[in-house]
Parts: sequence; C-alpha cells; structure tokens
Amino acid sequence: MSTPLVNSRANWQAAAAVAPSVVPPSRFNALDGLSPRVQRLVIRAQQWLDRSEIEFADRSLAQAAASAPEHPEILRLRAVTLHLRQRYNEAIELLRRSLATRPDDAATWNTLGSALGETRDLEGALAAFRRASEEAPDLAMSWFNLGKASDALLLSAESEAAYARALALEPAHLPARVLRANVLKTLGRLDEAAAEFRAAIARKPDSAEAWAGLVGMKSEPISDEELAALERLHRRPDLRDHDRALIGFATALALEARGRLAEAFETTTAANAIRRKQFNWNADDARKVFESIGDAFAAPHSSAEPDLGREVVFLVSLPRAGSTLAEQILAAHPDVKGAGELSILPELLREESRRRGVDFPAWIADASAEDWTRLGRAYLERTAPIRREHRVSTDKNLQNWQLVGAIRAMLPAARLIECRRDPVEAFWSAYKHQFANDLPFTYDLDELAAYWRDYERLMRVWHERYPGAIARHDYEALIAEPEARIRALLDAAGLGFDPACLRFHEVERDVRTASAGQVRAPLARDTARAERYGTLFDPLRAALARA
Repeated sequence: MSTPLVNSRANWQAAAAVAPSVVPPSRFNALDGLSPRVQRLVIRAQQWLDRSEIEFADRSLAQAAASAPEHPEILRLRAVTLHLRQRYNEAIELLRRSLATRPDDAATWNTLGSALGETRDLEGALAAFRRASEEAPDLAMSWFNLGKASDALLLSAESEAAYARALALEPAHLPARVLRANVLKTLGRLDEAAAEFRAAIARKPDSAEAWAGLVGMKSEPISDEELAALERLHRRPDLRDHDRALIGFATALALEARGRLAEAFETTTAANAIRRKQFNWNADDARKVFESIGDAFAAPHSSAEPDLGREVVFLVSLPRAGSTLAEQILAAHPDVKGAGELSILPELLREESRRRGVDFPAWIADASAEDWTRLGRAYLERTAPIRREHRVSTDKNLQNWQLVGAIRAMLPAARLIECRRDPVEAFWSAYKHQFANDLPFTYDLDELAAYWRDYERLMRVWHERYPGAIARHDYEALIAEPEARIRALLDAAGLGFDPACLRFHEVERDVRTASAGQVRAPLARDTARAERYGTLFDPLRAALARA
C-alpha cells in the first residue's frame, strides 16, 4: 500500500533468540548424543553467536551438521543464525524439526516464539512462549518473552502477570520492570505503574524509558528532587540521541507542569529536532497520496449488503484531538467494547493490494460491490472476538480519516464520528509527546500544519461525498457542556443514553494511548495551554497560517 499509513500496534520486537544458557543443566545436557569433537564445534558456535559473529558460527555448525545433521541442538543453533539473518521461515522449519526430537526444550520453544513473532504469527509466538515458560518455569527470559507476546495480542492481564513472574525470578531485569509499568498503566493501575517506574529509576537512574513513562503518566507531578535529577540527566553530554529525545520530552512535560513554560517550549523544540532526524517523511509525497485517495472514491462504491457494519463505530481524528476520551465515554456504555487503535482495517487493505498486485488506492476503480462485501465481512470476522460480550465495538485507528471511503464501501451501516479539537491545542499536545508508534509528521511544526491541511481537505471531501454520514464531536464543546455533548455522542453512535457514560473515568478497561492516565480522571476544564504560552506559540500559529 502506497498510503503513508502508520501501524498503531506496537512493533513486535522479540527478545534475543540467542540464549545459550536458557536450559537448566539439571534437565538434560543439550549436547547429549554428540561425539566430543562435535560437542566442541557446537560450543564454539555458541561462543561465536555470543559475539554476534554469525559467519564463524555458521562454519562451526556446518562442520557439526556434517556428522549429526538432525541433532536438535545443532538444528536450533542453525535456526538462530537464520533468525539473525532475518530468514525467519527457514528458521521456523529447523526449529520444528528440532522440537520433533526434543519437545521439552525451553530454549527451542523460546527461539521458535521469536521467529514466529517476526513473521507476525503472534498467536503462534504466544503459544511457543507459553510452552517455554511451562518447560522452564524458573527462567526469567521465558516469562519476559511471554509478557511481550501477550501484550502484542492486547492480553494485558496475562502480560502483566508474566512480567511480574520474570521480575520475581530476576529483580534486576530492567526491561521487564519498565514494560510491566506500561502494562499497569494500560490496565488503569496507575499507582502501581508509578511505583514500578520509580523502582526502575532507582535501579538505573539514567533509564530514559522509565523517566519518560513516569512523567508521561501525568497522574501526579514528580517531586522537586526527581525533577532536579531529571534535569541533571538531560544536561549530560554523553546521552545517545534516542535517550536524549526521550529525556527531553519528559523534562519538557515536567517543566510545563511546574509553569516553567519558556524552558518547556525550548526543551520540547530541541527534543523534536532530534526525533525528526530519525525519520524519512516527505509532506509533499504524503499530500499526493491523500489526494489520490479522495480522487479514487469520486465515484460511488459500496458493499452489496447495505446493513453490513451496524456493530462498529469508527472514530476519526488527528492525534491528541480527543478520540481516546470519546472512546472512553462510549466504552462506559454497557453495550460497547472500546477496542482502541485497531490495525485490522489497514491490514485488510494491504492484503487486498498484495492480492491484486496494485497499491491502494489504485485498485479502487476495479473493486466490485462483491469485493467490498468480502472485505467488510473479513473485518467483522476479525473483530468478532472483541464483541463476545458486547453488541458494539469501536475502532479509533489514527489512519481512519484516510480510509473513510473504504469504510463506507466495506461497512455501509457503520457509524463514523469525527473527533475535533482546536488545532493549536491538539498540535502542541502532539508536539510535546514522543509517540510509541512513531508518527513521523509530529516532530516538525510546519509538517504538523501540512498534515492538518491535508486532513482538513480530505475530511471536506468525505463530508461532501457522504452528507450526514459523519457526525462531529467537538472537544471544547464537551468541556463546556459535558452532559449535552455526551448525549449527542451516544446518539451519533446509535446508542441510548446510559448514566454510566457520565462517569466514564470509572470504566475498567485497557487504554493504550498517551491519554491512558487522563481518561481515568473526571473531565478537566483547564486543559487549554495556548493562552498560558502567549507569544511562544506564535511559531505554531504561523505554521498553521501558512498551511
């Protein structure tokens, strides 16, 4: 797909597949059945892998395989070298052959889980890591991998439990501590999350991820001592760019909370400059793609089944424009499951593009009503598990505004709600955050403004093409008249009023966005920042004016 779509789900990033000591020696000797000479070759290969010398490891393994081609440990280590070369399917084949001989080997299950995860077989990866944890229950790495796989599949409770088990076995495992804190935040256990972030900082005071997580929660300001430590860390000249950006964003948020606005603005600008260099984003190229999408849907397109999609509400918005809050309100309704930023719709369109051998939206003109019906049914099938206990589910992927035409064609009866916020406020909120899903246009004010211009143009196209089909939900109006706007939001979603929606902050659900802490507090009326910054926001206003 040529569309500059950004996957909202966190990228799979499995733990290292090379773990020579992952099998407890009391279980069995991994080299049983090999001659002393071949054992030496395998041990040498493990040592080369520890040093990331893949070619030398390959040579040792080739010699070992000449004598014992089907030995399970040789197969596993050969799979590791293939994994490190990103030849994941070949690695999986060798690992399955190894497991046929040695089915209780935690090391092999771990390596298989990593390879399956890289091929996006997340269900398979989860099963492999569960088996590894069963075979080696005292191994922290197995539980850590299980935590990551569970989180990738949005199984937050299982993920948190797996990370907790890993930390019980290995308290110094910093990545497990930080990731557990993030999952606790997702689950709404904010006090526990803050404590875990602080525990990580106590063990590693320069952990950029832990500082960013703690300050980014916004549930409570950090202490004066913590702010002083954060500022000292930010001034260190030896920070890597990745850490300097994370620490910069955290420092800016903390400074803003203290009212030190000039310093906050300067620090935010510097952090964004670092991040912008890490991405290849061209606003002109993006604009051309967005225009092509609007043009592709100039003619009417629709499923052969006009009632398809009644069980879905799509929220359409720019980043930080209030869609998480709108979803939280809807999810308070007993009929609704708030599903968050699902990647299913863009994945389906990418799959269709691969099937046709033509990028989206170039194939739109050739799509029949039956094609749209097929795609719509596929979306409903893949989201059906989300609605096991609810009649309606939401989808607030930040790409939805680009795909309104496809949504209308695939699921004509689905509800569409556009969430809007004052652009200066929304873009400042986006500009001062480092997003886990790497929205590349948020790190430069002119590019943010250009993206807003493109959004406005395409949304005008959709409103004109589908009159009355896209309801508008305004953040500032919600702040001014909460009950009236909540009733209107529920009506736009095809839902009857339920008083629980007025107490949306009490809903227990996973929230995986930067607003995870905010939506669990009562509606705040003092979220505007533009007036406080005064002329400091003139560059942002000027960028919007140029757009």
